[in-house]
Amino acid sequence: MNKKDFPRVHFYDQDFVEIYDRTWAWVGDCWTSGGAGSGFDKIKFFHYPQKPVLDVMEQVFSSFFLVYSNRIYAASNGLDALYGLQEADGAIRAAYDIETGKPIPDPDNPDGLILPIFAWAEYNLYHKTANKKRVKDVMPALRKHYKWLESNYKNANGLYEAPIAASGMPNSPREGARFLIDFNAAMAMNALYISALGDILNDKDISFQFKRDYFSLKTRINGKMWNADDGFYYDLDAAENQVKVKTIGTYWLLLAEIPNEERAEKLVAKLKDPACFGTENPFPTLSADHPAYDKKGNGYRGSVITAFSFMVIKGLEKYNFYEFARDCAIRHLYFILDSMHAGNEHGEGHQKDHKPVVWGAYQPQAEGKASWEGHPDWPYPDYLPFNGLASVTLMIENIVGLYSSLPRKTVDWIIPNLEIMGIENLSLKRNMVTILSSKSGRGWEIHMESEKLYYFTINVLNKKKKTLPIPSGKCSMLIDKI
Repeated sequence: MNKKDFPRVHFYDQDFVEIYDRTWAWVGDCWTSGGAGSGFDKIKFFHYPQKPVLDVMEQVFSSFFLVYSNRIYAASNGLDALYGLQEADGAIRAAYDIETGKPIPDPDNPDGLILPIFAWAEYNLYHKTANKKRVKDVMPALRKHYKWLESNYKNANGLYEAPIAASGMPNSPREGARFLIDFNAAMAMNALYISALGDILNDKDISFQFKRDYFSLKTRINGKMWNADDGFYYDLDAAENQVKVKTIGTYWLLLAEIPNEERAEKLVAKLKDPACFGTENPFPTLSADHPAYDKKGNGYRGSVITAFSFMVIKGLEKYNFYEFARDCAIRHLYFILDSMHAGNEHGEGHQKDHKPVVWGAYQPQAEGKASWEGHPDWPYPDYLPFNGLASVTLMIENIVGLYSSLPRKTVDWIIPNLEIMGIENLSLKRNMVTILSSKSGRGWEIHMESEKLYYFTINVLNKKKKTLPIPSGKCSMLIDKI
C-alpha cells in the first residue's frame, strides 16, 4: 500500500468518487501562511484563497475533512493559528486578517463572537489521530476561551446573550432575539466536549466541572426555549419571550444531546416536512413556511449551506437516525454535483476544459448557487472549506458508512444497503486499512487488508451486527455467514 496517497473511496456512483478525488486536487491550492506581522507566519494552514481571512468557522469545519488526507495535509494548523492569537482574557475573535493578524471588525458583531465549537473539533481530531499530547496542549486555550464567554456573555438567567451574527447566519430574520438557541446549544456542546477531553486526560476536575456546566445549561434550554405546541426550540428576546422563527440553528441541539428522544423525534419530523426543512436539497437555513423564506436563498433566508447541513447530519447520528442522515447526505451531494455541471455564472457549459464550480451556498429547491441581495460576491465560488465536508467526510462516514476511532482501535461499518463500496488505503496512524464489499459467486463478501490488529464492527441493514478482531494481513468474510 502507498503510504503517501489519499484514501481511495469505492462507490457505485462514479460521480461521487470523482468529486471526492477532485476535492483532494483542489485542496492543494488552499494553503497559505500569515503575513510577517501576523503571529502565524511560520505555519502553513488551509484557507480559502479568494478571501484573505483566518476564519473560525472555516478552520473548525475544514478540520473534519482534512483529517482524512492520510496526514498529507495538516488538519489542525489553522486551529493552532487561532489559539496563538488568543487574547490574555481568553478571547478568540470570529475572523482575522491573514496579513496582519488583526481581528476583522463587524459592526453587527462588535466583539467578534462566533459559535464556540473548538472542543467539538478537537474531540474529532483526537479520535482520528489518537494524539493525546495535543489534547493536553490545547486544553488551556479551550478553558480560557470558555471562561471569557462565561464572564462576558452569561446572563443572570443562566443563558448566553449574543448578536444574531454570532450564529454564523448574519441576515437570519430573528429580530428581537437576544438569547440565541444555536449559540446556547453550541456553548452546552462546548462544555460537553471539554468534559470529554478531560476524561481523555484522566482529569476528574475538568470532567466534573464542565459536565456540571453542561447539565445546568441543558436544563435552562429545555425549560425556557422548548415550545411543546410547536414541537420546536426557539430563541428568546430580552424579556425571555420566545421568538418564533424556525432556523436550522436549532439543530445544534442534537449535536449537544439536549433534547430527549421524544423531543428529538419532533425536531426530526420538521427536517422531513417539505413545508419546514425537508426541501429537495436539505436543509435550508430558514424554515420554508416563514414569510421571509426565499427559494433563491437570499443569504441565510433559505440557502443551503453545507456546513449547517453537515451539522444536522452529525446530530442525526447522535439519535441513531443513520438511514435518514445518509439519505440527506446523498441528496445534498447530488445537488452539489448537478450545480457543478450546470456551468458557472459566465454561462459556460460543462466541458472537459472547464473547471466545475462548487459554491458556498445552494438553492433549496433547484440546482445552482444561492443568491443574496446586495452581496454580488456571495456565495463564494470554488468554496472548499465547507464543501469538502460533503465530498469527503459525508462521503466516507455517511454515504459509504465507515467510522473510525484510532484510540479505540475500532472501525464501524454501517451498511445501509448491499452495494459495491468501501475504502482503500485509509491511514489509521501507522496502520493502513482497506475495507471493500463486493459480490462473488458465494454471495456478498467483505475484503479487508490491514497492517495491524483492529476491531471491526459491522452492522448490515440494521439486521446483523457483529464485532470481530481483524488480524494483520488480508482476510475476507461472507455477509451471509455473519
